[in-house]
Order: sequence, then structure tokens, then C-alpha cells
Amino acid sequence: MDDLRRHLIAIGDLDREGIERILETAASFESVQEREVKKVPTLRGRTVVNVFFESSTRTSSSFELAAKRLSADVMSLKASGSSVDKGESLKDTIQTLSAYGPDVVVIRHAAIGAALKTTGYTNAHVVNAGDGKHQHPTQCLLDLYTIREALGRLDGVQVAIVGDVLHSRVARSNIQGLLAVGAQVLLVGPPTLIPRGIEATGVRVSHEIGDIATADVVYVLRMQSERMAEGANYVPSLREYTERWGVTSSRVSPRQIVMHPGPMNRGVEIGADLADSNQSLILRQVQAGLVTRMAVLYDLVTRPYRDTAERPAVEVAA
Repeated sequence: MDDLRRHLIAIGDLDREGIERILETAASFESVQEREVKKVPTLRGRTVVNVFFESSTRTSSSFELAAKRLSADVMSLKASGSSVDKGESLKDTIQTLSAYGPDVVVIRHAAIGAALKTTGYTNAHVVNAGDGKHQHPTQCLLDLYTIREALGRLDGVQVAIVGDVLHSRVARSNIQGLLAVGAQVLLVGPPTLIPRGIEATGVRVSHEIGDIATADVVYVLRMQSERMAEGANYVPSLREYTERWGVTSSRVSPRQIVMHPGPMNRGVEIGADLADSNQSLILRQVQAGLVTRMAVLYDLVTRPYRDTAERPAVEVAA
């Protein structure tokens, strides 16, 4: 990550120092959101291209707004209505967009490894906004930011991740990121939705929802039906899943905080009243996504030049 073309493909691209640096930068951008004019000139003259081959609300909107808040020029492309509908390949799409000379390409794609492949098709920094069931590093960063803000620490925090871990890129990134900062992770769900051998990473596994009682954070995942093999039955029914593993108000204590990456299936993996309760940090996660993605863009574009004669003039606050 020390060359002039760093990328964020997986949370493992950052060590603990790198994670903490981005979280601190994100915190410095909080004050920008309170201003009447919510912009800083930090990335003026830079170009960010957002390429989303999969549907997205939170990630795509926050990346676009993050770039605009940093005064970058932004171009956003969704697969629907583009040449992708005509069969254009990932390589040709990225090379075409790279002809405009972007500084950063943010990509979401259904195929595992698509973001890594993109690094070979462009001279821009590449940010993985989700590739299949592989990784979603900026979701992990915003979740770490949210937890640290709520609890005042990350080291030693106990996090129970509940639900479809097998198909979740959020779970994969969060497990890696949480362990990197000293948190303890418990995975809870049906045996069919917990990856085999995952205990080797340092997490604990349980199939009993009652075991979330010791956690500081209950992190709820939805069923990733779009990534499940057609015809595969991972649970007998959604109704039975809800009865056995649904996270409801009666299953969490007042001291616990509840998180969800969205979109939620209310009444399935999470109770509607719990999602709207004071324990829920779900909307705070959305807010944290903006400043965290601002920090990621800032870090990628400006950090390679630090401590060199080529370092551009940047401003975090104005």
C-alpha cells in the first residue's frame, strides 16, 4: 500500500494503523456535516468514477455524496441503461471510463474478484464497493467507526454477528476488520449458513440465539437470497428462521447496541420495533458511511504524496 497507486480491495489491505488513521480522518470530517455549506476543497480538480454493476442505495449514494463533499468531479454509472446491457465486458467498460483520466474508480460487481481485476484495467486508485460474497471493506470501516463512537473503544468489544454469514461479504470484511482491531467475534446462525472451519480465523461459533446475551454489539445480517444457489434450502422456511434466529427486543438487553448493514427485512432477521428503537444504530451507520467514505477517498488520493516533494496542497477543513 505504499506505491503511488494504492487500492482498497479488501479490509486486509489496511493494517490496524491504517484502519485507525482512516477512522480518525472520518472523525475530522464530522464537523463538515454541521456547516451550512457542507463542502471542503480537499479533492478539487480530482475525478471519482462510481461504477455499480449491482443495485445499491446506501453505498452508491454515499460514495457519490462523499466525493462531492470533497469537491471532486463525479461520474456515476449503473449497469442498467449502459453498454453493459449490450454485452460490454468489465475490461472494456473500465478502460473506456479510464480514458477520461479518473483519480479513483469505485466499483460494485456481482463477481468475486471483479474489483481486483479492475486494478489491471485502469491507472486510477480502485475502491471495492462490494464484489459478490467476497468483501465490502468500506462497510467494515463505517461499522468500526460506529462501534467506536458508541462504545468509546474497539479493543475488547464483543460483537455477535447473527444470520447468513456464509453468503455475506459484509460478514467477511467485518470479521477480518474486527479481529484486526482487537475485538472478539461470535458468529450465530443455522449450521448451513456458517462457513465450515471459520473458527480457524479466531472467531467463536454458536447455533443458539441465546448466546448473543454476552455481546456488546449485536450485528444482524439478512438472508442473501440473491447469492444462494437456485433450489438450495439453507433453512426450512423464513418463518422458522425468524422463530429460531430472529433478533427481537425480547432477545437483547438494554445495554446492547444493534446494527444492520441494510437493506433490512423487518420481521424476518430483525424485529421492526427493535430496528426503530434507541438501541438501534442503523441510521447512524448510514451517516457514518458518508464521513468514512470521504476519509477513504481522501486517504487514497493524497497519502501516496505525503512526505515527498510532490505532495499537493490539501485541506481537510476550510
